[in-house]
Amino acid sequence: MLQLRASLPAERLASLAARQCNNVLPDGEDVSPDDLMSAIPAALGRLEYCFQAIDNKYFFDGQAAVFNHLHGDQYCMWLYILSNELYRQGAPSSLSAKLFMLNKALHGCDIFYEVTLPSIFLVVHPLGTVLGRANYGDYFVAYQRVGVGSNRDVYPTFGKHVTLRPGAAVLGRSMIGDHCQIATESLVLDRDVPAGTLYIGRPPAAVAKANSAPYPLWRHQRVIA
Repeated sequence: MLQLRASLPAERLASLAARQCNNVLPDGEDVSPDDLMSAIPAALGRLEYCFQAIDNKYFFDGQAAVFNHLHGDQYCMWLYILSNELYRQGAPSSLSAKLFMLNKALHGCDIFYEVTLPSIFLVVHPLGTVLGRANYGDYFVAYQRVGVGSNRDVYPTFGKHVTLRPGAAVLGRSMIGDHCQIATESLVLDRDVPAGTLYIGRPPAAVAKANSAPYPLWRHQRVIA
């Protein structure tokens, strides 16, 4: 049974997103709340599963996951999950595309609805962030101005518990191991980063150090040996 404590019921969340799409993209092909409702229950279930793992009072209040449509990071994650759920269910691509464009307009981030983010992830102030078609592991964190993309049509692979700090970019044939942090303004290009690494800098002067501190905002996490 769904225990998510949401600021709006499902019907009003559908109505809000539909109105926002129509205001941002008034192309004469209006989105109706009914167009979105088929995906809302599953999307809320995915949101609850994700938020219950986050050790922050705005996401988990000690008893249940919390979703506030006026919390920018949460609403950004919601629009991605809703657009992706519609895509998974085979809904008209225009619905997912409009939610994707709405997310760009509201939050300045680019997470295409066909991209498969993990079940547990977190975006933090995601202005200017682009998350491309990589393979992502659970407990993935992306801050503002993060870039994940291809080089010669090859995308990165991320293990679990990977954090990309502000301005970090991971591109191309890169394999990022479990429990890694990519430091602010750092670039990983066609390079493997071993598990338990703090990666700092840009080629050719990048430095790799041991990363012994787990990300502080996960409720359940293994202590790094």
